Amino acid sequence: MKKKVRRIRRKARKIPKVYFLIGPLFLLFSFYFLILRDLPSPRRLASQPSPVSTQILDRRGKLLYEIYAEQNRTPVKLADLPPYIKQTTIAIEDKNFYKHHGFDLVGWARATFNIFFKGRLQGGSTITQQLVKNSLLSPERTLRRKIKELLLSLATETLYSKDKILEMYLNQVPYGSVAYGIEAASQTYFGKPAATLSLAEAALLAGLPASPTVYSPFGARPELAKARQEKVLQRMVEDGYISQDTKHQTLNTKLEFAPPATNIKAPHFVMFIKERLVEKYGEQKVEQGGLRVTTTLDLDLQDFAETVVASEVAKLKKEKVTNGAALVSSPKTGEILAMVGSKDYFAKDIDGNVNVTTSLRQPGSAIKPLNYALALATKKITPATVLNDAPTCFSVSGQRLYCPDNYDNKFHGPLQVRFTLGNSLNIPAVKVLALNGLEDFMATASAFGITTFKDPKNYGLSLTLGGGEVKMVDMAVAFGVFANLGERADLKSILKVEDYQGKVLEDNSLNTKYQIPNTRVIPMEVAYLISHILLDNNARSMAFGPSSLLIVKNHPEVSVKTGTTNDRRDNWTIGYNAEILVATWVGNNDNASMSYVASGVAGASPIWNKIISFALKDKKSVWSITPEGVVGASVCQNSGFSPGDSNCPTRYEYFLEGTLPPTSPNPPRSQILINKTSGQPIQPGEIPNNQPPPEWVEYQEHAALIDPLRTVFCLDCPPLPEGIKPSAAIIKYPFSHSSP
Repeated sequence: MKKKVRRIRRKARKIPKVYFLIGPLFLLFSFYFLILRDLPSPRRLASQPSPVSTQILDRRGKLLYEIYAEQNRTPVKLADLPPYIKQTTIAIEDKNFYKHHGFDLVGWARATFNIFFKGRLQGGSTITQQLVKNSLLSPERTLRRKIKELLLSLATETLYSKDKILEMYLNQVPYGSVAYGIEAASQTYFGKPAATLSLAEAALLAGLPASPTVYSPFGARPELAKARQEKVLQRMVEDGYISQDTKHQTLNTKLEFAPPATNIKAPHFVMFIKERLVEKYGEQKVEQGGLRVTTTLDLDLQDFAETVVASEVAKLKKEKVTNGAALVSSPKTGEILAMVGSKDYFAKDIDGNVNVTTSLRQPGSAIKPLNYALALATKKITPATVLNDAPTCFSVSGQRLYCPDNYDNKFHGPLQVRFTLGNSLNIPAVKVLALNGLEDFMATASAFGITTFKDPKNYGLSLTLGGGEVKMVDMAVAFGVFANLGERADLKSILKVEDYQGKVLEDNSLNTKYQIPNTRVIPMEVAYLISHILLDNNARSMAFGPSSLLIVKNHPEVSVKTGTTNDRRDNWTIGYNAEILVATWVGNNDNASMSYVASGVAGASPIWNKIISFALKDKKSVWSITPEGVVGASVCQNSGFSPGDSNCPTRYEYFLEGTLPPTSPNPPRSQILINKTSGQPIQPGEIPNNQPPPEWVEYQEHAALIDPLRTVFCLDCPPLPEGIKPSAAIIKYPFSHSSP
């Protein structure tokens, strides 16, 4: 070993000494050029930045909203503020502020680890670092910027006292909109000086700087501001500033907000856009960076939609309806053309700033077409398949029997799929979901664009009747799949982003390299069949009448579906053709039930009809071309079978190629189990555990319609005696296709 060491030393002596200087010199020069050369002076923290306003425009360049360059900023001294303003800020942002020297070593190491091993920057920011980052550095998320931030934080801690740093932070940090600093924030949100803020108000403001757009009480989700306030107070409890009792008392304090500024057009859409800009470019860039954002919105259509929603909701006051919403999109591109999140963004009594188009609501029967589409695609049904709309219960192991009812509380007997979907009957829809299986349906809904259906354990067969919450923006994507003959185009809200000097930062316009191709979700033939059923006025006339508001004048090609939840908390209408899709909703933000809303007569349908009529007023009807894989044939009106040589009344129907129904006698005859006492057919589950038929039943031949779940409707059996209800079929779920 000693010989090896001596050999290495001899070789090292032969290397010119200058080489030993090159490495350190290279590192020093690299450090200077990459880090130190353009490092700003921390003395600039005392000066005011010069931001440039960001403009949000509609698709034709009309100004929707301007985030003004003139910041609303009024400096205050730390000594003039209540102590809990300092405490709330330190508790939520940097509990060790008075202990460290500018940075938290553990947090900084974690952030560095995330850069190298996870490719993202997070955590580790002290109040000093945030001050430096917001005031002196760009928002880029790189290791180079993080090193600069560290060096400037150390220098700042050397130049200024802790109280001065905290004072500069409170005077410069953005609290949202044009409010920079605690004084401007206090005036913006509460209309009062910061020196008079209560603990509840201070706690809410302290939670804003982390993400002012997301946590703003004036934003699309004000409940997040309340949750953030609670988190601030909990941190104060943990750090010993307040007691648990004080926290609860403060949380129960009602906050009185100042009215928000009204110099904004399409406010829900603008806030929707701002959130997406902040996600991508950061709060500082959006608030001060002079962005020029061209959106997909059509302001003329937006203004019309806002007027219609407000006027039609006003007519529904007697029905205990206080709010409405609408979303208009282009199915081909996914571009949002109008977004009305409530009847009045500034209405405090209904929480008008909540954007219903992005909120969770139950869709009612509006979700049914996705269920039927899966069954058509897997060839479990055809548009002519008979489904018995009769008393039916579903047995799921470990659960109570589920016995759905129809919206009109009636049973309509055997109907073909075209009419069960067109008239939005509940019992047939649940039967279709039992055929599909819950997990397969949820997977299909996810492929359609529904983002809220997660764990099948949380849902049951009522999911096809609207038993799971959805977002209107997702429903627009899902129905757009039908309009696009099976292809999904995700919603798009931004066409182009430039800086104020004209540099293009983002271009999502059509016919550019940034355009993402649509994703095929279902075969075009299936989408065509669903759309054809939903535009068939005859198929829905039983429920809606022959001249409902689901008919669009001069546009018979428009397909439409309504939805109303059983508790009457949500009422929807969603309709489309190849060029325009309109989704509308009425209800109450607090989930209070409406007294009475009849789909197709009142509620969302009048709003939908007026908006889509306006959007299509200058457009010609555009009919979808029948795909090659769709064939037409005559079927018997009662059985759905091919008529063959029989003289049954017929109608014309469309099918997927290879699924034409067989020929059958009219009416079809079968050997079925009959209750000899009542003369009625025995339904599935009426004889427990498939035991041998007891003495009171026997097989008889009758004219009968048997649906895919083997429920029986006898066409020539004697009527039930007066006062006796028909037996309910009991279907075991999961349904076994091979069971007898």
